[in-house]
Amino acid sequence: MLRHSFVTACLLAAALLTGPAAVGPVDAATAKNDPVDVLIVLRTHPVRAATSAPTNAFARRAQQVARLRDEAEAGQQDLLQWLAARHYPNRRYWVVNAIAARVDRADLATLAQREDVQRIVIDAPAKVALPDPELARSQPLPAAPSAVAWGVERIRAPEVWALGYTGQGVVIGGQDTGYDWDHPALRDKYRGWNGTTADHNYNWHDAIHAVDWPGQGNPCGFDTLAPCDDGSHGTHTMGTMVGDDGGSNQVGVAPGARWIGCRNMQQGDGRPSTYIECFQWLMAPTDLADENPNPALAADVINNSWGCPPSEGCTAGLTATMQTVVANVRAAGIVVVASAGNSGSSCGTVADPPPTFLESFSVGATDMSNVIAGFSSRGPTPAGLLKPDVVAPGVSVRSTVPNGGYGTLSGTSMAGPHVAGAVALLISADPTLRGDPDAIQATLESTATPMTSAQNCGAFPGNTVPNAVFGRGLIDVRAAVAARSIFFVSGFE
Repeated sequence: MLRHSFVTACLLAAALLTGPAAVGPVDAATAKNDPVDVLIVLRTHPVRAATSAPTNAFARRAQQVARLRDEAEAGQQDLLQWLAARHYPNRRYWVVNAIAARVDRADLATLAQREDVQRIVIDAPAKVALPDPELARSQPLPAAPSAVAWGVERIRAPEVWALGYTGQGVVIGGQDTGYDWDHPALRDKYRGWNGTTADHNYNWHDAIHAVDWPGQGNPCGFDTLAPCDDGSHGTHTMGTMVGDDGGSNQVGVAPGARWIGCRNMQQGDGRPSTYIECFQWLMAPTDLADENPNPALAADVINNSWGCPPSEGCTAGLTATMQTVVANVRAAGIVVVASAGNSGSSCGTVADPPPTFLESFSVGATDMSNVIAGFSSRGPTPAGLLKPDVVAPGVSVRSTVPNGGYGTLSGTSMAGPHVAGAVALLISADPTLRGDPDAIQATLESTATPMTSAQNCGAFPGNTVPNAVFGRGLIDVRAAVAARSIFFVSGFE
């Protein structure tokens, strides 16, 4: 589900099935014996003892991917044979030990009784309302040259650029509605573009394989072999991370970084399997045939401007599965940035994955006056964790939209990309941080501008820092770079 304040959900009933011998009610889609899409989570048994972690970030990532792939290979064979015998189409995952499949309702109970099955969840999409088209309409270009977006200025990114750090050598990954890769402010930043020709192998993946709703088309089609945005949300978020047309539109925080992308929503419709598929691909990108995964080409940071509510199947059991996914990605040395959500202003509204997870770097939204946005979700999470971790600009954010345009959107969807871009700047300033999400997050949190609130949320008073409204405060990437003691400049604070 999109993480901007103009999107609302149309709820679907989704059922959690756990095995063995615990088959619960199913949703209306399974009332007949029609095929139903499910996500089958298997029990995982480690196939080998843990070894010492390599010191090199790329080697650690490769080791993590190899371990997960081995565990999935060992644990999925029997179930794959069962599915094949019944001619059920399926897709395997290793970032978590799970298989997405389309099965007949009559076989669900049998499937849930298998000893190797931990749980089954209906993998149904949720229909969401897209933003008003006016929000994505191109805006007049600024009169002044080299106009830097206000949010980029607010987190002090240009001051880091002046020191020679623009995100160079860093790969930013995004999973969203897709991306207009040929946008003038994005094309040169796309890893698949060499200045003359495009190669989308290992740089783009489409997790949208078929239509979700009867009679629904898609402007991009399905299983696309080149980046495409079937809305405008993804292109907007990527612009905030890297966008720069070399002229009057400096809308991105880290214009020297390269980006790769995965489409996880179909015109705003999301489902658990597409989110998982994109996390897996960004951890070890594949060629356009979805083969030959290569963790050496993974993203260093992944932006997630979406959420998975119960209406999309993220009930308690699947939430635990999604947390395993995020934890496995972070264990591979990849920073997972997650927009906090737009269910504010009450306490306890950071409620849906992935920003609820300890392993996610969760981001709330502020306006031009550094006031918390009314829509920005507040903590704590259902598990009692303090979230968001930090805040960033998320109101009236101007960025790229498809067909070479620029538009303004508001939401925590717009705040998260500021933090993902800041991560790229920090790694480019101190490459030893690559593969160390804990140190990266700690640096950005400890150097954030502290902010307090009159709003008290549970065990977290608003007049202390951190709090459940602003977290540790507004990120300050210049201060974060300085804290790493990478350089010494007279007058640098």
